[in-house]
Amino acid sequence: MKTAVIGAGPGIGFAVARRFGAEGFEVALVSRNERHLTPLTERLAAEGVRATGHAGDLTDETSLSHALDRIGPVDVLVYNGAGTARALTPVLEVTRRSAQDAFDGAVLGAVTAVGAVLPAMLERGSGTLLFTSGISAVHPLPFLGNIGIAAAGLRTYVLSLAEVLAPRGVHVGHVAIAAAVAPGSPAAPESVAGTHWNLHAGRDRHEVILGDLATVQAAISAR
Repeated sequence: MKTAVIGAGPGIGFAVARRFGAEGFEVALVSRNERHLTPLTERLAAEGVRATGHAGDLTDETSLSHALDRIGPVDVLVYNGAGTARALTPVLEVTRRSAQDAFDGAVLGAVTAVGAVLPAMLERGSGTLLFTSGISAVHPLPFLGNIGIAAAGLRTYVLSLAEVLAPRGVHVGHVAIAAAVAPGSPAAPESVAGTHWNLHAGRDRHEVILGDLATVQAAISAR
């Protein structure tokens, strides 16, 4: 049975786990808070999905590396750490500390995760690396100052990986969310999950934007 590692959460993380589980994957959920894992794995098990929970902090290299090492060989990694910053600072208020806060989860956590799972993928010549971020990865939004810096860095890293790894059998994809993560939205958790699955199964694109930038800008202007 193939294994998908997914950043745990009750919204997008759970929906992605459910989708990959429905497609026959064993799901390994990773969260810094171990208490969050049991309810999610139990919900998945009730739906017939083989799921395990693993404590791992995306902002701590040792913690995350140990969690991924315990899981073992991974066929698909879905990294959802771009929004883990503890605080949001507008661009004119960004400090070194707030930028580091966003960068630790969005970029350094991604680098750690890739470093842990990629060698085995390259050895067998197959695998998928998927990443979720917000629209500030693609288009600057000043009110998302520190998060935008980190999300844009993540996107550059991901698309660079995509270019280098495509000839070696590892597919890389990025989903940028430009809508509310809510029922009925283009970025409803189930839509995000379906997009990740299609990127993995289709292997014909490296990036999908869910939602509409103009709508996001209009909503911001109306605030």
